[in-house]
Amino acid sequence: MMKYRRIRDLREDADLTQKQLGEAINVPQRTYAYYENGERMVPPHVLCALADFYGVSVDYLLERTDQKK
Repeated sequence: MMKYRRIRDLREDADLTQKQLGEAINVPQRTYAYYENGERMVPPHVLCALADFYGVSVDYLLERTDQKK
């Protein structure tokens, strides 16, 4: 399973806790922690919610590109 470093980095850059971000995208804190640690795959609807929240592309979140948009 892959680690989602960018979702952690973006959250930390925004000075948000996992709980705060989870509430913003309607995901429990524990589930969000599993995503960040790579213990669970992030489902497409959550990836889209994160991309919308941060104003970046899903490809950026998945490290398929270094361009945010």
